[in-house]
Amino acid sequence: MALQTLIRMVYPPRCLNCGDMVDSDFGLCGPCWRDTPFIGGVVCDLCGTPLPGGEAGELAHCDDCLTIARPWDRGRAALLYDGNGRRMVLALKHGDRHEIAQPAARWMAQAARPLIQPGAILAPVPLHWSRLLRRRFNQSALLAQALGRETGLPYCPDLLRRDRRTESLEGKSRDARFATLTAAVSVHPNRAELLQNRAVLLVDDVMTSGATLAACAEACLAAGATQVSVIVLARVAKHP
Repeated sequence: MALQTLIRMVYPPRCLNCGDMVDSDFGLCGPCWRDTPFIGGVVCDLCGTPLPGGEAGELAHCDDCLTIARPWDRGRAALLYDGNGRRMVLALKHGDRHEIAQPAARWMAQAARPLIQPGAILAPVPLHWSRLLRRRFNQSALLAQALGRETGLPYCPDLLRRDRRTESLEGKSRDARFATLTAAVSVHPNRAELLQNRAVLLVDDVMTSGATLAACAEACLAAGATQVSVIVLARVAKHP
């Protein structure tokens, strides 16, 4: 206890977004909390996009999920990929702000509550080894590990693997994204037995078109998973 007090005196907790001092570790200050686009209310049951109207708990789907075949069963997102949500995702992904993963996992656990099943296994979306070597960490694996602590679900960091390095998806059309990810992901042969007759909860930082998550879900189902759901920290959504 004394050591923790000393650490807090030397390193007082600060807002994850703006850096101002806050009352507790891994939190947001009041103004940043108000300005962070947390997702709530009626959402698409497949991708977590917020939807207008309706009642909370209502089963609904967004326009994208009505036109794109999703190989997973259900999906949720904690934040919109906009404003503070986008800044925190980029800080985690490119700014070495690993401390963001734990509070982000709390938000994701709240959003993923309808998806969690006893016995399910958490699997992060994988990076190709060359990209992992350059970045030094997989942000989706950090989120999955922290989400495991929040939910009590087992976590397997290398359940999936990227079989080939794909070019960046940034700026690509929806169809091009799906074409780029075709046959790019598989289940690690030494982990395949973990999937037999088991549900999987895929974890990623951002969902845009869903192409990467679709490739991962298809690999899990082909290897024997009973069903797949997805949870992401942030969802890219169209502005009304």
